[in-house]
Amino acid sequence: MKGQRTQQRILTAARSAFAERGYDGVSVRSVATAAGVDQALVHRYFGTKQELFLAATEVPRHMGEVVQGAMQKPDEELGAALVEAALRAWDSEVSAALISTARTVLASAEAAPVVRDVVLGTILRDLPTRIGARYGEGEKRVSLVATQMVGLLVARKLVGLEPVASMSVEELAALIGPTVQRYLTGDLEGIQPEA
Repeated sequence: MKGQRTQQRILTAARSAFAERGYDGVSVRSVATAAGVDQALVHRYFGTKQELFLAATEVPRHMGEVVQGAMQKPDEELGAALVEAALRAWDSEVSAALISTARTVLASAEAAPVVRDVVLGTILRDLPTRIGARYGEGEKRVSLVATQMVGLLVARKLVGLEPVASMSVEELAALIGPTVQRYLTGDLEGIQPEA
């Protein structure tokens, strides 16, 4: 019980620190000091700074659950399902943590590879294989999907671009889903230049 309270204090201190100072401005030592614990205890419970950051933002667990739900859909419905799932996650109770993570990644060269590895290695781990086995070029397709999703996150949550920021989840899924679907299962040859 005491260990759980200590872990929670550390996570609270880490969330506050990352939100205020960004990834690069936080050290494990500063989190330990804010939580009133020894730095070794932070490492014992959470490992590296990268692991502490991911635990504090809850990105892998929450987004992994969201994506796994969407992955139950058949291939022809996957584009809209992924867009809808992402939008619902961004509008959920963990929205602040996800948005803080996005801001951190955009501002930190050190944090970007950490989140990229989690997104591609954990959250979207099975998607390149599933799509690649049926349509070829799985990694390329999933990277293209990521460009669309990151752009949507930035427009809706960080920039507040209207009317995207206030559109319903269903409307955005209906409008953006077909583009994501094309990336997943459509022709990637693109438009050929005229001769």
